[in-house]
Amino acid sequence: MKRLIIRKICYLLSITIIIMFAACKEKKEETPAVKPFEISKYLGLWYEIARLDFKYERGLNNTTAQYNLNENGTVKVLNKGFAYEKNEWKTAEGKAKFVKDTNEGRLKVSFFGPFYSAYTVVAIDKEYKYALVAGESLSYLWILSRSTTIPDTIKNQFLQTAKNLGYNTNDLIWVEHYKFEN
Repeated sequence: MKRLIIRKICYLLSITIIIMFAACKEKKEETPAVKPFEISKYLGLWYEIARLDFKYERGLNNTTAQYNLNENGTVKVLNKGFAYEKNEWKTAEGKAKFVKDTNEGRLKVSFFGPFYSAYTVVAIDKEYKYALVAGESLSYLWILSRSTTIPDTIKNQFLQTAKNLGYNTNDLIWVEHYKFEN
């Protein structure tokens, strides 16, 4: 009986801490999303060019995101990066859903069961080669490319867009992509 009570108390404390942590995040107004957005063009492999660092990607280089459509209309997300200090690959698998209209680049993504976070495609080029993605707060931002580099014109355009949305682009980490010898 005592174990059950202790478990319930721990569970409630955990939920309270999660809610408090979420409430403390720097909030921002709803980020404008790309519209029209075509998920079929967005699917596939993306290289992370830059990001605002956070604990799940800290210390990773060669980071990529692979997006595949599931039969139920959700998107399978497979993030991968090389932890150079530990000399090992890290992966995280999740799923993404559209928030409203499938014609709008506004999704929510989950790597932890029922907990979802905003994933908003803020800018994308016509050929879907380069994308600027914002998270739920001003602490989450990514610049993505279909290759390991990005033209300066696109980079500068994305940086200005991010600044206009309130992001501190000086804090971006520019991801290294290097080949491994076999």
